[in-house]
Amino acid sequence: MKKIVTICTMLVAFVCSTTLAQQNSKAEFKFDKETHDFGKIPQGKPVTHVFTFENTGTEPIIISEVKPSCGCSVAEYTKTPVKPGEKGTISVTFNAAAKQPFTKNFTVRSNTKTPVKTLYIKGEVTG
Repeated sequence: MKKIVTICTMLVAFVCSTTLAQQNSKAEFKFDKETHDFGKIPQGKPVTHVFTFENTGTEPIIISEVKPSCGCSVAEYTKTPVKPGEKGTISVTFNAAAKQPFTKNFTVRSNTKTPVKTLYIKGEVTG
């Protein structure tokens, strides 16, 4: 009976340590900033901002998708894996069609510790 308890204890410890090692070895984003304020921008003129990030993890970052919250925005991003210690970019463009304040978000899906990240842009469209 003691052998069974000892074996079970060792098995649980091994599984827990393996799981923790996997969690600590993932890729991770570190953005310079996660929100950009354009301030006042002219109507009818698209504006672009480039979000820069560094991989602070131990595995390459692979971005699978960057989805804008509306059809008035588009995003381009680094398609190749971003190795640990290297930098990548997510470029977002907003088409300022209506005169009004705006806040838009971009959902980033990746293989990082935080698999879903949200970036924001805001500002006010003027005449």
